[in-house]
Amino acid sequence: MNTCLVLTVIADDKPGLVETLAEVIADHKGSWLESSMSQLAGKFAGILRVSVATNRAQNLIDALSSLPADLKLLVEQAEAEELPDKPTTVDLLLMGNERPGIIREISHALAMLSVNVEQLSTHCDPAPMSGDVLFRARAVLQVPTGMLVEDLQEVLERLADDLIVELKDSSPETSRAQP
Repeated sequence: MNTCLVLTVIADDKPGLVETLAEVIADHKGSWLESSMSQLAGKFAGILRVSVATNRAQNLIDALSSLPADLKLLVEQAEAEELPDKPTTVDLLLMGNERPGIIREISHALAMLSVNVEQLSTHCDPAPMSGDVLFRARAVLQVPTGMLVEDLQEVLERLADDLIVELKDSSPETSRAQP
């Protein structure tokens, strides 16, 4: 039987951080299953999921906890996902003028529609001609059964006149979410 661990990590960015984590996980016979990691403002930040034999889990947690203090690490045990009928996912690309509260507005609209954010990546860039700051987001969303992708797009586009929203239903047959 295996145990699933979710790790969050933050540290000053420097070479070898991923190797340090990978070495401890491998030394304890853990499997690095998935991760998302980035360098943000000189910091290394990441989240990863590890599977390890249940009888080895505590030893791995102890080893991870003994890493140097400049590597801030949080380890949580998680239930293994067993979702045979995964909800329909929708890919979202969004672009608009950067402004305070834009993520709050978008996340509020999604929450009101019971849309779950599975993945989210955002960044800001200077606009090509004006030099204004453009906000860009890429997300993977889980939509409720029966929701039309077009309805979701309309709600998001109503948030601001300058917001460009592109949604792509990942379900091959229809734009209606399936169970």
